[in-house]
Amino acid sequence: MTETGALNDEVVRALVDNHRQFLAFVERRVGSRAIAEEILQAAFVRTLEKGGALEEGEGAVAWFYRLLRNALVDHYRRQAAEGRALEREARESVVATEDPELKQAVCACVGELLPTLKPEYADILRRVDLEERGVPDVAREDGITANNAGVRLYRARQALKKQLERSCGTCASHGCLDCSCKPPRQAAGPTVPGAPVA
Repeated sequence: MTETGALNDEVVRALVDNHRQFLAFVERRVGSRAIAEEILQAAFVRTLEKGGALEEGEGAVAWFYRLLRNALVDHYRRQAAEGRALEREARESVVATEDPELKQAVCACVGELLPTLKPEYADILRRVDLEERGVPDVAREDGITANNAGVRLYRARQALKKQLERSCGTCASHGCLDCSCKPPRQAAGPTVPGAPVA
């Protein structure tokens, strides 16, 4: 039996020897090898950093399976919370109505900055924010869920905000209502999608 704190070599060896079985156990429950590897790696790191205590008569492998079950519960809780947040974002994107005056006042730099973003970000911003199409419609056309489209839209807006701040400076922080900034400089030669503004 080990005490809380550093694990002994025998326990560490048992964990390493059973890596494949642990990975298969987690993968069956999450349906993704990449996610399973993340969960398993995090569990290994946490165990090696913080140690742990085997219960009376419990082997190292059984003990680690117990830790993995707890890690899976935490994963599903985070996933559910994230799913609720994404649904909220998708709903808000669908029901948001634009003020015509505000739309006219939006900085002209937005159109010029779209090509500096990742192509999928520029595309969703163009279709949802500029063409005023619904997130579910765009998601359906792209073959993704409305939640995924909501996440992409959120990330695209964050990326655009950074580019606006980089290009327009304080003008962007005041809402671009009286824009006097210059259009972003374009590098000579062909532009590379997703390349940062110079």
